[in-house]
Amino acid sequence: MTHLVWFRSDLRSRDNPALWHACQDPDNSVMGVVFTTRQQWQQHGLGERKMQLLENAMLALRAELKQINIPLLIIPADTFADCNRTLQRIIIQLNIRSVAFNIEYEVNERRRDIEFSRWCREQQVTVCKFHDQCIVPPGEVRTKQDLPFKVFTPFKRAWIQQAENHISPPLPKPRQRNPDIQDALAGLASLQGNIPATAALADPLWPAHEDEAHKRLNDFAAERGRAYKELRDLPARDATSRLSVYLSLGLISPRQCLHTALSHNKGRLTGNNPGFDTWISELIWREFYRHLLVAFPQLCKHKAFKPDTEQVPWRHSESDFKAWCEGRTGYPIVDAAQKQLLAEGWMHNRLRMISAMFLTKHLLIDWRKGEAFFNQWLLDADLASNNGGWQWSASTGADGVPYFRIFNPTTQSQRFDTDGEFIARYIPQLAGLPAAARHQPDSLQRKRCGYDAPIVEHTFARQRALDAFKLTLTAADAGENNDE
Repeated sequence: MTHLVWFRSDLRSRDNPALWHACQDPDNSVMGVVFTTRQQWQQHGLGERKMQLLENAMLALRAELKQINIPLLIIPADTFADCNRTLQRIIIQLNIRSVAFNIEYEVNERRRDIEFSRWCREQQVTVCKFHDQCIVPPGEVRTKQDLPFKVFTPFKRAWIQQAENHISPPLPKPRQRNPDIQDALAGLASLQGNIPATAALADPLWPAHEDEAHKRLNDFAAERGRAYKELRDLPARDATSRLSVYLSLGLISPRQCLHTALSHNKGRLTGNNPGFDTWISELIWREFYRHLLVAFPQLCKHKAFKPDTEQVPWRHSESDFKAWCEGRTGYPIVDAAQKQLLAEGWMHNRLRMISAMFLTKHLLIDWRKGEAFFNQWLLDADLASNNGGWQWSASTGADGVPYFRIFNPTTQSQRFDTDGEFIARYIPQLAGLPAAARHQPDSLQRKRCGYDAPIVEHTFARQRALDAFKLTLTAADAGENNDE
């Protein structure tokens, strides 16, 4: 009998529950399949660089699995429906009786899997499903009233209690198999796509291989993990793990990340080293957003978590939005953040908050436009984290900041990029200014440097945002004014 493993956002051979399960019977063959669904990816708003990175990771996985004699078919399919039809053909042609895959949580993906599982039941094909994107599966962290948590801090406390039952060593790479299925695959050759082998590992900033993910994890833990809490908000410092890209591709699992953190934190989820405690907390934030996505599927449908914020009178200014996208707002820290995104496909987390809050509060532009732009350019973009972060910044989401909390980008810049080092790196025309002037150059300095004037004045923009939110939100949300 042949076991089929359907790879999705889990493009790795180690700590892959679906792959591990399929390989437990030494007498049966194992094969894998993965789909390049470019049309579907484009419908989901992914950019070309992210799609190329996904294909690179698939090629790297195929080479990794080849070492243990597991063939991986890389098959082009326009839509998820095409994936199901192709899988049905493979299952029938090879008489496959067992399919394993790791669960994806978004609405379209869940609908795809329900339809596929229904067909398998009718054909008496066993379907084995596993959780690999979360350490504690969605639905298992509940309030005392048996409801999903809407606020992070109590979710974190409950998650830590539940996690004790789920923490186990990551699964190793399966052992080498007998290469007894190759002949049977000859009839499926026409299904495979033509991804050039030279495309593999083509992105110099983000080598798409699980070995690279583990190297970055181990380097972070050994060199920067203990100082993470102290330095993580400083964008000029190389103080974060930058593993989010690898997590989004599934080249590394959250369990592998947690296991490494625990090994440096005396086995404790909290209460030991502040740096690793804080980094573990960030892993829990990632889980929180995935649990929300399952509990509140409207988040997959461009809906605000807080229904009353759907009535916020967002502005429609394409010129302001374009200036923000291109890093031409006249606020150096915002512009430098946007330029980092465009150059690297990644943005420092503190800058994501500053930039997102600038778009939604200073420019009063709908968070969904910013979310879509980040989704197109961020190589680590996934729906749960991207949506959660944007709704947090826009004060429309679960555990979102109060609407009256509006970052002052200049003071944020002075606080977290004190010497203007990050600004100078991405806006080189400001590098010649004194460090203190880089945060908010005066009109003469801007003219000499050829740097844009601010597209909106902070005090005016802040009051405009307050007035707009007050029109729609209940009196219970009102309170103190914070200007950070």
